[in-house]
Amino acid sequence: MTQLTINNLACDYNDQSVISELSLALDKNEILALLGPSGCGKTTLLRSIAGLQAVSAGEIYLGDKLVSSSKVMLPSEHRNVGMIFQDYALFPHLTVEKNIAFGLGKLSKQEQQQRISSMLSLVKLTDFAQRYPHQLSGGQQQRVAIARALAYQPDLMLLDEPFSNIDSQSRGEIMIEIRQILKQQQVPAVFVTHSKDEAFAFADKLAIFNQGKIEQIGTAQTLYQNPASPYVANFMGKANYIKINGVNGERVMTRLGDIVIDDKTMREHHCTVMLRPEQLKLSHQQGGDFKVEHCFFSGSHWVYRVRDEKDTALALEVHSNEEFVVGQSLDVGVEEHALVTFNMAG
Repeated sequence: MTQLTINNLACDYNDQSVISELSLALDKNEILALLGPSGCGKTTLLRSIAGLQAVSAGEIYLGDKLVSSSKVMLPSEHRNVGMIFQDYALFPHLTVEKNIAFGLGKLSKQEQQQRISSMLSLVKLTDFAQRYPHQLSGGQQQRVAIARALAYQPDLMLLDEPFSNIDSQSRGEIMIEIRQILKQQQVPAVFVTHSKDEAFAFADKLAIFNQGKIEQIGTAQTLYQNPASPYVANFMGKANYIKINGVNGERVMTRLGDIVIDDKTMREHHCTVMLRPEQLKLSHQQGGDFKVEHCFFSGSHWVYRVRDEKDTALALEVHSNEEFVVGQSLDVGVEEHALVTFNMAG
């Protein structure tokens, strides 16, 4: 079942287009990350879904109910949408228990207490019920925020960079915990971030934003291995671009040698091949065409920047488990993999 549907959405701010021609769908129990640089429109989209931002054109549906269009704007309090903010937005003068109880006024006292107890157990904070926010760690405060948002059983959860204020050592564990809670409660979520690492860890699918439009939607693996554009390729990680000098049957000819074409749909007008650092391999070669320009150890592998002596414009980043030294001559080859090609200058 589709929980959120957006059709051809447009949003303007001060007569400037912020979002245009944007469409997406979110299934029940699915987590979608909106990923992109600052000012690309992802937070505007989140606010539009929440009912905090008017739309200029298009439609937003929650389930089968129209909640936003150029003529309709259902108030946020009637959308049954939970929100978690970057700063948690907890009430400092209320205990954990009373923060979670906020918004449950329509329930009986007994129902409120049952719901609060259930939420405290869910986020593993039963022993912290009487503490105040300043007595909690950042991760614990975020768990209170998720408990409060889930307490009134929302149909959709919206998260606006919720992990940016949590220290790096705790962030990964908190992301896993909150993801598991959302899955356990079967609450779909839309998650805004500028960090691809957070998106990889937390979301089922990623939507890559570029100047108010979605460039590509898919799983992290799909977007990394088969990006639809150089913009997506670069956003998802380091990429090297090599000019294709020609096509010979099932091979493309490049400065790194001939590479087998796995994608039979590639056309000759695709003049550039994209290669991730881990898709390149280095080999010791006295008098080789490349020299190591810079290197450092990243913990799991070595990262090398190598430059072609014959073509000083060709500089590559390569990952390897072998150790080379700056100035060393070597050759660069290509591991077998499905090629990604673009129609762009090499």
